[in-house]
Amino acid sequence: MSLGSGIDHWGTSPRDSIDAALTAIESSVQELLAGDPAYWRTGQKKDLLERLEKLQAQQAALKLRVLATAGDIAEETGAKDASRWMRAELLVDTGVARSQIKLATGVAKYEVVAAGLAEGVVSLDKARVITKALDKIDADPVASAEDLVLAEKLLVDHATRLTASELKIVGKRILAEIDPDRFEDAEAKALLAEEERAQQKTALRVWDNHDGTIGFDGVLPTSVGMRFKRLVEAYSQPRKQQLVDKGVPLPPWERLMGQGFARLLETIDPSALPRHGGDATTINVVISLEELRKDLGLATLGYDETNGTTITAAEARRMACNATIIPWVLGSDSEVLDAGRASRLFQPIQRKALRLQAKCCQAEGCDMPPEWCDAHHLEPWASGGKTNLKDGALLCPHHHRLAHNPAYVHERLPDGTIRFTRRP
Repeated sequence: MSLGSGIDHWGTSPRDSIDAALTAIESSVQELLAGDPAYWRTGQKKDLLERLEKLQAQQAALKLRVLATAGDIAEETGAKDASRWMRAELLVDTGVARSQIKLATGVAKYEVVAAGLAEGVVSLDKARVITKALDKIDADPVASAEDLVLAEKLLVDHATRLTASELKIVGKRILAEIDPDRFEDAEAKALLAEEERAQQKTALRVWDNHDGTIGFDGVLPTSVGMRFKRLVEAYSQPRKQQLVDKGVPLPPWERLMGQGFARLLETIDPSALPRHGGDATTINVVISLEELRKDLGLATLGYDETNGTTITAAEARRMACNATIIPWVLGSDSEVLDAGRASRLFQPIQRKALRLQAKCCQAEGCDMPPEWCDAHHLEPWASGGKTNLKDGALLCPHHHRLAHNPAYVHERLPDGTIRFTRRP
């Protein structure tokens, strides 16, 4: 390995000393890699991790110093710039290489940050956060050169006690910490501008994956996004706790959050929704009477296949238990035989009565809290079932799906619990 083969202006070659230092580093790392951490003492592991964290910062400082002066590499090799040479020779993605070179240039402007990296007290991530914050201050017409110097010292000092994420928060208001009287108004104006930009960035995309799922992604203003996150977590956490209590391995947190989000949507009060298309916001399910009575029948979610999608009759029956769904039952000539009516759906007062009676999901062995359960018709309304308390039961989403799954049968036991059995 070589970092240069030329002779410097003083007639000495740095090649031997650089190679010797790198060889020593490589030898030490190989020696450590030859060991097995499983046999190391806990104290040795802690010491190693602490020292490696510092060494990584120092290695980053060395790399950034070289990158800041890497223009000659591109010139010598004919590359467009150093990032293109890194892409060709080091197989580093061009975007990543450019980001590293940009950081190297930024750190070179701030001596205290560079010194913190060299000492190992400022990590690479923290250096990136600090330089971004300092660049904003440098461009701030209200801030002076003295403010910039003081902000740099304060942020490097904070870096010894905070994580990179925490440091980012401090960096946004470091000027207010320096001089509250002078910068708090400016900070408020900047925050207002940021919130206005957030409104312009707000977006949501929804698409059909054509595999039984709907995909979506989006961007929300921080204030709304945090509320959204908390709401979804509120619907996810009780499920997680129930699984923990039962000793069942937890599903991935992303799945729990997805289930929580689905639950949030399913429990929205339809009376509180805005008018949409001349009617209250609802979901329509169109199904023939013949298909409705089949275990494996099909239904259309939406008014027609052009403007909707196909679901199973079992899912249609499950959805029909919710007040936000209007099931349209068609005869052989597509005439409307029946449409879901309010009297057919369990009303809020009935749900409260079921909660008082049941206390939790009524499936055998399930203790899901009643607030996370659906009101289910034990006798399907398609078969003449009535919406009254004696024919209703509270079921959690999992058991509600089983109740409409043709692969399972269920019966009500004398104590009121529902027993599910897989069909033979």
